[in-house]
Amino acid sequence: SSHFGVSGARLCHLGSQPCDPVTEAMKKKATVSISRRKARKAYFTAPSHIRRKLMSSQLSKELRTKYNVRSVPIRRDDEVMIVRGHYKDREGKVIQVYRKKWCIHIERVTRDKANGQTVPFPIHPSKVVITKLKLDKDRKALLERKSTAGKKGKHSEKET
Repeated sequence: SSHFGVSGARLCHLGSQPCDPVTEAMKKKATVSISRRKARKAYFTAPSHIRRKLMSSQLSKELRTKYNVRSVPIRRDDEVMIVRGHYKDREGKVIQVYRKKWCIHIERVTRDKANGQTVPFPIHPSKVVITKLKLDKDRKALLERKSTAGKKGKHSEKET
């Protein structure tokens, strides 16, 4: 399909209406789509190494001030507090990060099935805050990298 309509006027990214110069100016990169359909497809078909980053959780206020980092990808032995839903204000250790199902399982956050079996209740990582990090050398390097990147890009209170 061409970007030009019958009259020769350039069409919008949706392909039907004539292009509005204001919306075209808002798009930063020509190579990146702003289509909702494509964004959703990319999200739901993302491979595991990209899902890791998409499944990030915020840090608690104390950790945020300590490391100067807002959020990190969640991992297995992190301790979290649930901030939304039926299990709100429950704390526990992450026992599994289930990337395929976009959820995490937290110890003692379970429900009983009809046959009496206990199963872990899936919770999305955006609905928890990390209260204690499991630190190894890679995680420390990540925090170091993210905190220095934040200082470099943003203006501090003293400068402004």
